[in-house]
Amino acid sequence: MMNASGFPQTRLRRLRYQPAIRRWLQTTRLAADQLILPLFVRHGNNIRQPISSLPGQFQLSVDQLPAELDRVQAAGLGGVLLFGIPAEKDAVGSDSFSDEGIIQQAIRACKAHAPDVLVVSDVCLCEYTDHGHCGPLRTVGSLTTVDNDATLGLLARQVASHAHAGVDVLAPSGMMDGMIGAIRGSLDGAGFSHLPILSYAVKYASAYYGPFREAAESAPQFGDRRSYQMDPAAAADQALREAELDLAEGADMLMVKPAGAYLDIISRVAQRFPGVPMAAYQVSGEFSMIKAAAERGWIDERAVMLESLVAIKRAGAQIIITYAAHDVAAWLQN
Repeated sequence: MMNASGFPQTRLRRLRYQPAIRRWLQTTRLAADQLILPLFVRHGNNIRQPISSLPGQFQLSVDQLPAELDRVQAAGLGGVLLFGIPAEKDAVGSDSFSDEGIIQQAIRACKAHAPDVLVVSDVCLCEYTDHGHCGPLRTVGSLTTVDNDATLGLLARQVASHAHAGVDVLAPSGMMDGMIGAIRGSLDGAGFSHLPILSYAVKYASAYYGPFREAAESAPQFGDRRSYQMDPAAAADQALREAELDLAEGADMLMVKPAGAYLDIISRVAQRFPGVPMAAYQVSGEFSMIKAAAERGWIDERAVMLESLVAIKRAGAQIIITYAAHDVAAWLQN
């Protein structure tokens, strides 16, 4: 007698028994041109400094970028995301909005050598401030935190300088209230209304960022960033509110960061805002954990990395920022 599930007439294993049938049914596919490679750029010459906690990743001087861009083009990647490490830091992150700042130099070098490579710039102040927080500080009573509104004007100056340098996409990551409106107004006012904003709309105060802070030399000198980045224990509806506010202020694309531990958030945001391009950042800790376990022989690096990225795509992200972009592109090609 057949039970309520339909067995034995219904056997879903019939859809899996043959590789070609499995391929028919794969609705989630990775492609190299959907992957964005983060790059860390610092002042100096002939610098290609390994980042110990991010195997295979480097801090690069500007003169090293052309060779890196050649690799990006050969791999068919979707572009690069630039992070800057200034020679000098101060309380307001002046290098971030200087026309001769490290990122401004990097953008010009990228567009001069490989104008067809999409260049995305991280827009924040944490890499440039001597205290490591994402804007100038303000003390109220016993609490010292980022002065949200004072930060907006500095971000507006930062994006204008990036735009003049030739950037293709602006990616603000500081989680300041009102930052998208300030950035959109700055770009439009400077004649760059065509440039899109990829907002880190949903960025959590995550423990997965450790290796990045070594790579970008941006660890806070005191406290943490929980007063402006999202609480991992907050309700998912808070993420939807953040995304909705950014879209209302002029964001063109949305990002969730980190990715792997927040697949539910990626899915919720993608479903709530259909048609809005979605990105997700497989952050440094996610990447480094896979690499470390693979180095010990505990997991198959290729299989686990691909599975993790497929899960991010399946959750709803069309664009993935990942340090594994070169490896993944090679695996997909082969």
